[in-house]
Amino acid sequence: MMYTVGEMARRLNVAPSTLRYYDKEGLLPFVERSGGGIRMFKDSDFEWLSIIECLKKSGMPIKEIKVFIDWCIEGDATIEKRLALIEHRRKVTLDRIQQMQDTLTMLDYKKWYYETSLEAGTCAIHKDESIDDIPEEFREVVAKAHDMDNSDLCDKPVA
Repeated sequence: MMYTVGEMARRLNVAPSTLRYYDKEGLLPFVERSGGGIRMFKDSDFEWLSIIECLKKSGMPIKEIKVFIDWCIEGDATIEKRLALIEHRRKVTLDRIQQMQDTLTMLDYKKWYYETSLEAGTCAIHKDESIDDIPEEFREVVAKAHDMDNSDLCDKPVA
């Protein structure tokens, strides 16, 4: 089955302009064109487009994605390079996930902080709080936020 830019964009959940941009940047050398010059995608193009989207979502710049596509076209001689690139993107993505997890933990801490403040009617309830007064699941992120060892937390509450 053949798909227009709009149809394939819907399948990928991206804007049609995204696919046109990818083509302009040389990321879609596999795309066929109709007699009238309209880009036509095959079912097999979906996998290519999916990996391009994956690499983009991992934070990889378009120019580096182009290098990856070129390596794929070159064939088996570039398998080692492609593997190294994927391993690097995986590490970058895992690091971003950890950063987001730390962010979520801090937000959960602040939610607890303000819920307990609201219940007490004041944020002053946390003024003389020690690390042991903070729920265990938040202690590490609070200590990181203070950039100090846990014993100093009671002197510097996170507002």
